[in-house]
Amino acid sequence: MKINGKTYRTIWFENNIVKIIDQTKLPHQFVIKNLKTVKDSINAIKTMEVRGAPLIGATAAYGLVLSILEKNDLSFLKRSSEELIQARPTAINLKWAVDRMMKKLSGINSNENLKIALDEAKTIVEEDVTFCKNIGLNGLEIIEEISNKKKDTVNILTHCNAGWLATIDWGTATSPIYHAYQKGIKVHVWVDETRPRNQGANLTSYELNEEGIPNTVITDNAGGILMQRGQVDMCIVGTDRTLSNGDVCNKIGTYLKALSAKDNNVPFYVALPSSTIDWKIKDHNQIPIEERNSEELSHVEGIDENNEMKKVRIYPQKSKSLNLAFDVTPAKLVSGLITEKGICEASEKGLKDLFK
Repeated sequence: MKINGKTYRTIWFENNIVKIIDQTKLPHQFVIKNLKTVKDSINAIKTMEVRGAPLIGATAAYGLVLSILEKNDLSFLKRSSEELIQARPTAINLKWAVDRMMKKLSGINSNENLKIALDEAKTIVEEDVTFCKNIGLNGLEIIEEISNKKKDTVNILTHCNAGWLATIDWGTATSPIYHAYQKGIKVHVWVDETRPRNQGANLTSYELNEEGIPNTVITDNAGGILMQRGQVDMCIVGTDRTLSNGDVCNKIGTYLKALSAKDNNVPFYVALPSSTIDWKIKDHNQIPIEERNSEELSHVEGIDENNEMKKVRIYPQKSKSLNLAFDVTPAKLVSGLITEKGICEASEKGLKDLFK
């Protein structure tokens, strides 16, 4: 996708360095950052310089490439893999990518490790681009159907950032929107601000603006009244982990949007590549829900009148806060799962039929 008219991916490998777009600086500054060591990759994931389940997985895969470049030693590689997995526990793509890399590397002659690791990391990246593009083509059918019935602009509500900035390219929830827009369908996106880190306002609105797609930022709690007023035709969100029974773990606040959608008969879809499916956990209570630094709630960051980045406290100094990063939307609230292989019911049967 594009920034300032130039095509970018979110991550790439160049001259033995992993390059990323530092998302903590967006939308005010566009900064390309170099990751030179596996520690750099771990830190980029922890501090959310990269974020979004598919992109985290790709960063971890390239992190193991950097680990081999740094020290081509099996024990160091295993330790690196363990530290990468712990960097952000909720997104299943992280462990999926690391396990996939380590499976390729186990028992291989050390002189071959670098080529094997780099080839596999690049394969993971290219697969994600293809998956996200296909998610878009499959989801496009839903938007087209609404457009044909409505004969007017299709209003889509999304939460957090499941855009191309969360993947390698195209995005998950945004991919159907991009495909619809490119096909000439009139779309407008309601962008949840998405506290506490404001990924909707800072990232989703930013990338939609760069692609020329009409969008409006709203507070996280405005979606309900918009649905009551008939101003939302459908919801599309992403996911950090989807269980085999169709339960969806995503950015905190997703569950509340699904409840509002159900109450107002608004279709609620979840877009995901198959790498985000957790086939092992059956009970959502077993999902490790990340609890992040409370300062993300008590402080906000932005640009002052001198065009300088500033962080300010908005809570009383003595106030405590709880910063849970994710919630779980039960499968019964999900209209369908949009995947690279098609759209299915959010259920064990639906997923198994699609991914035989």
